[in-house]
Amino acid sequence: MEYNVKEHLHYGGIPSFNSFPVTQDVEGADIAIMGVPFDSGVTNRPGARFGPRAIRNMSGLACCFKYPWDYKIAETTKIVDYGDVGYYVGPKTTEVMLQETHDHAKKILDAGCKLLTLGGDHTIPYGMVRAASEKYGKLALLHFDSHQDSTPSTDGNVSHANFAYDLQAEGCIDPSHSAQVFIRTEMTECGYHIFYAQDAVFMDMEDLAAKIKAVIGDMPVYITFDIDALDPSAAPGTGTPVMGGPTSAQVRKLLHALKGINVVAADLVEVLPAYDQSEITALAAANIAMDLMYLMDNK
Repeated sequence: MEYNVKEHLHYGGIPSFNSFPVTQDVEGADIAIMGVPFDSGVTNRPGARFGPRAIRNMSGLACCFKYPWDYKIAETTKIVDYGDVGYYVGPKTTEVMLQETHDHAKKILDAGCKLLTLGGDHTIPYGMVRAASEKYGKLALLHFDSHQDSTPSTDGNVSHANFAYDLQAEGCIDPSHSAQVFIRTEMTECGYHIFYAQDAVFMDMEDLAAKIKAVIGDMPVYITFDIDALDPSAAPGTGTPVMGGPTSAQVRKLLHALKGINVVAADLVEVLPAYDQSEITALAAANIAMDLMYLMDNK
């Protein structure tokens, strides 16, 4: 096989995710990557709207090698970068985001394609979860975060603190088969299995994966990964950091050990480049994004 030196020159070219082709034609694609540069739902630091671009910028470096997986997904799977949707300005910003993310997610999923969404703040899952539930029925939510994000919204006014409550109340998610992992804050209890960080970070990650798998069973899974699930030492570039989380190595081992679950769609959110240090948060996010795609690929 001829060596492709340009694959390792990450500073050149148009920064689509891992230089995958940019197109909204998903016919025949296995996985589509969609950006949502939205942060109007934050309750602390703004700036996650720049997250999708930062993750794409680091994706070439993150995706050069297959480690720790046993094949290189870019060589076996048709992946496209769908571009960005759901960004707007003015009083209808959130309304536009919710509608556009749903409509584009529905198009992608109905084409038989899996979907990875890059945020943006943690308000964005509404559209994708609703679309996935319309196609696959009630979902298991696998939610990595330092926060539960389970405060009920009021009068349709949503923020990044509401989706986990609202979507199970709507019936999109079955909380009895869902898990929230690395949590270190307390909000409304609404039936999820919670793996608090104080316990989870001291577990063997393969044992933790087995416990999560037992909760999920064979249900279709939507993964939502807030980068602040990581400890701030591993991901300082985020809007609401909370100390006491896992390392990036622990998270990657855990995701690798979750092989076999039926992931139909996923998102990765809350990367805030302005607070990043040496782009380590964006690098972690790009690596985790690839891990999520391996779980969707499920070869």
